[in-house]
Amino acid sequence: MNIPGAKVLLIDDELQIRRILRLTLESNGFSVMEAATGKEGAYLAAVEHPDIVLLDLGLPDTDGIAVLKQIREWSKVPVLILSVRNDENGKVAALEAGADDYVTKPFGIKELIARIHVALRHLEKLGEELREFRNNGLVIDFVNRRVMLGGSEPKLTVTEYNLLTLFAKNAGKLLTHNHIVKELWGAYALDGGSRKLRVHIAQLRKKIESDPARPFIVTETGVGYRMRLWEPEEE
Repeated sequence: MNIPGAKVLLIDDELQIRRILRLTLESNGFSVMEAATGKEGAYLAAVEHPDIVLLDLGLPDTDGIAVLKQIREWSKVPVLILSVRNDENGKVAALEAGADDYVTKPFGIKELIARIHVALRHLEKLGEELREFRNNGLVIDFVNRRVMLGGSEPKLTVTEYNLLTLFAKNAGKLLTHNHIVKELWGAYALDGGSRKLRVHIAQLRKKIESDPARPFIVTETGVGYRMRLWEPEEE
């Protein structure tokens, strides 16, 4: 997908927010559609096929989570939540309902644009056979199940490898504790799964985090983790 010209559907009842975001997004090469209600937003998502949706949770006619669930019944379009709600339970609920990311108002415009770019890059990979992943010296060969870091090969356990590849295949996306635990060990492991996950995250970090200033795995306190994507360092 060519990011410039990508269609953004903005669902937010605050006119001033929509105006500011429209100007900002259009100045960055995006095409913008607006909806002030959940009903209108769900309709536009269905008929206009946007490349990404920016969704406010506090809509006048329905909760944004309901709109998100409706969209997820038929579409994998990236959905970024924009909300003044900053509680951990709310973030987890949105992510487990199918949101790709969660940005708390007020937010920095540069951060929002970066999150949009990451979500669109992730969408590009859906449907493709991902054979190799590269990120700041980390190389994952999915075909041969090999991991290289700066020319050396860290010795990963099966669980550590599976955890690392889960992050890589969802690079930039915020994954909740429950989502990761289910993917690795199944729903039966949810009781005590977060503690078990923290142990494996710590072990994996010791093996792959060679530069503390440019970590791969970022903790979102109380919510989960994400794989941070780094631009290649200039020679």
